Amino acid sequence: MSETQKISVARGDGIGPEIMDAVLSILDAAGANLEVEPIQAGKEVYKQGHPSGIAPEAWEFLRKNKVLLKAPITTPQGGGYKSLNVTIRKSLNLYANVRPCIAYHPFVETLHPDMDVVIIRENEEDLYGGIEHRQTHEVMQALKLITIPGTRRVIRYAFEFARQNNRKKVTCFTKDNIMKITDGLFHKIFNEIAEDYPEIESNHLIIDIGTARLARSPEMFDVIVAPNLYGDIISDVAAELTGSVGLCGTANIGDNAAMFEAIHGSAPDIAGQNIANPSGLLHGGILMLVHLGQIDTAEKVHNAWLKTIEDGIHTADIYFQSGTYSSKKQVGTDEFAEAVILRLGSAPETLEPVSYNAPPASLLIERQYRDRTKKKELIGVDVFIDWHGVQPEDLASKLQEIHQNDTLELKSVSNRGMKVWPEGIPGIFCSDHWRCRYLPKDGRTEIGHNKILSLLDELQTASMDFIKTENLYLFDGEPGFAGDQGE
Repeated sequence: MSETQKISVARGDGIGPEIMDAVLSILDAAGANLEVEPIQAGKEVYKQGHPSGIAPEAWEFLRKNKVLLKAPITTPQGGGYKSLNVTIRKSLNLYANVRPCIAYHPFVETLHPDMDVVIIRENEEDLYGGIEHRQTHEVMQALKLITIPGTRRVIRYAFEFARQNNRKKVTCFTKDNIMKITDGLFHKIFNEIAEDYPEIESNHLIIDIGTARLARSPEMFDVIVAPNLYGDIISDVAAELTGSVGLCGTANIGDNAAMFEAIHGSAPDIAGQNIANPSGLLHGGILMLVHLGQIDTAEKVHNAWLKTIEDGIHTADIYFQSGTYSSKKQVGTDEFAEAVILRLGSAPETLEPVSYNAPPASLLIERQYRDRTKKKELIGVDVFIDWHGVQPEDLASKLQEIHQNDTLELKSVSNRGMKVWPEGIPGIFCSDHWRCRYLPKDGRTEIGHNKILSLLDELQTASMDFIKTENLYLFDGEPGFAGDQGE
């Protein structure tokens, strides 16, 4: 018998407490060696004045126990409240979100009976950094951050997961035909790491056609890895394709901690009615047992759940009456848990029984990868200006009058990513947010920061409202910045 392991448990809001009670009763009956320590998180904690939704003292338990089983929570409406999930993921460095999406045909209705896909989503970066600004009266900005270390470790994790779980293929989704630097980096690193796993097939798809193919033919895929935003979207698409998002659990994995949960919300409209399906949170609990190395118990619970589904004991969300494999009995939350407990030690007869491998002692995740070998040269600056005029030629003329020296010169002006000067396409709609690109007159001369400061001083003296700057660098002679549409 394995050593008893302490876990933190957040009972959540809405249906959270009742499905958590159901799940814990199943895990206890199956012999899971767990010691539960409750923490405060969710709606009431928000109302106590904690904008992240988690009590300050809860962090001590989370960092000590290293494992959290969390029921859905409700974020109060209105501004000032931060996502509890994002806060926990980023605070505990839970960089990989792992979501198995499996069809249970013919006992759960689905259009895709052979579906068995695992979505692995980068969990900390991308647009979910939450770095947003209002820069002008008309323009808001969100920064998309993709890092080399963050990308390497989640892609390495995806391939290690595939190897450990006898998966045959890993597919990468990006939009690098448009975002050539950020998504281009993700794709490039995917190709590099794939070379370390010759036994695993690898391929890449643009996110839009990839999502369409996932929706049409999910059996084409095995493991999918993607940046944060795309992964968030496609993991819900995949979960819905199985027949019900209420069946899917998910794991959030870091080097030193992990969080397990259902993927659905707190459903306050059905709270307290004993009708919610606890299966999603139960599958989160099964993933937790595997993570803890309690493999036999994970298999016992999962196979009992499969047998329950196979026997037609269904909650209302998956209950159906059509054909040979119709539901046999509609049950509530508590009754469903009791049915699973009754079948502990049994295995399904039509559905394939599960078996799990013990997690590796240490995944080969590159935690502190740093690439400082490339020569970095500062060659210019993009200055973003809030200007209420409408003719780009007028702005360019004004800027040229303000700044005249022998090093930097205004090379182009763009608006909303489209070049509008010189020789811009006539009739382009322009907002009040202008990107003005300054480069060396000789085309290749490295400059000092003092040249940029001098430029900005001249602009402010002329009462030009510069709202942001981005330095332009070469890395081993290659531009570290994108051109505009129309260039």
